[in-house]
Amino acid sequence: MNYGAFTLGIEEEYMVMDPQTRELRSHEQKIVEQAQKVIKDKVKAEMHQAVVEVGTQICANIEEAYQDVLLLRKTITQIAGDLGFSIGAAGTHPFSKWEKQLITDHPRYFELVNEMQDAARSNLIFGLHVHVGMENREMALHIANSVRYFLPHVFALSTNSPFWEGRNTGFKSFRTKVFDKFPRTGIPDYFTSIEEYDNFIKLLVKTNCIDNAKKVWWDLRVHPFFNTVEFRICDVPLTLQETITLTALFQAICVKIYKLRNQNLNFIIYNRALVNENKWRASRYGIDGNLIDFGKEMEVNTRALIYELLDFVDDVLDDLGTRSAAVDGVNKILAEGTGADKQLKVFEEHNGDLVKVVDYIQSQFLP
Repeated sequence: MNYGAFTLGIEEEYMVMDPQTRELRSHEQKIVEQAQKVIKDKVKAEMHQAVVEVGTQICANIEEAYQDVLLLRKTITQIAGDLGFSIGAAGTHPFSKWEKQLITDHPRYFELVNEMQDAARSNLIFGLHVHVGMENREMALHIANSVRYFLPHVFALSTNSPFWEGRNTGFKSFRTKVFDKFPRTGIPDYFTSIEEYDNFIKLLVKTNCIDNAKKVWWDLRVHPFFNTVEFRICDVPLTLQETITLTALFQAICVKIYKLRNQNLNFIIYNRALVNENKWRASRYGIDGNLIDFGKEMEVNTRALIYELLDFVDDVLDDLGTRSAAVDGVNKILAEGTGADKQLKVFEEHNGDLVKVVDYIQSQFLP
């Protein structure tokens, strides 16, 4: 089958640091200004001045996505280095304090801080967003409803934020715990139709909960302006290859649900609260715990469920050209550990020296 409609877009958020202290450091948007001369609108400022966000073009396939993210990571590294900064990718910085970070001078960010107060000021986190294109928003909603079940599985593979403000939090992804302070986050509800979904958004706007649909920050959303399903649950990965693996998985899950729909088959819809149980376990234990198999009504080793996920999408990988990215990539993460596991290993090997952890994070940024 031809799955050309399932295009890809990837957004990553990077840490900007001082090469000497390894602390997060404001770049006063200099990196963004210089990078825009080279990669145009693929780079933009974020709320905190120590963050740079990049986004790919619309990519036809996983190879295009790989090349685009590689270009973005190389470009930002080069420009940051020339300006006296260093770059890394992790869901949280191991020891920098959010209280010391500057907010970008922009009315939108000041408005957000005024409304959210410390929830916004402390939101010093770095995520990965993956867009998968759809033929229409009706199909996007159908797919979004179904793929909610798999979010914790892929999230577990992405966990890359075990430290927060100098502490080992005990979580493989503490980034999600930080973001939970925001409203309209987490696993979304099930919606029976795109009209019900749109009416929900309109109600939030009408009642001044939000002024636009982009302030719905769920782990997964039908994008308000594009025909895409946007996956927002993952920590930004340490490595480019991990980003590509997670992207390939999200695309394959969407295509598999689409294929089932065309065969008049549906994947079972699970209650949001049940999926949330698995999300919590994934944030706490990463790939080394148990998730709940709701069909069997029992705990199952997370790695076993991830292998089941690979089996589930196996029949679409060759048509998408993502067998290596998905299967080999997942096997590598399961063998070597997630970003969080690798950070914790460096932490233990160097007697709790978080500077060494930051050095390791920086060393993994480019292939």
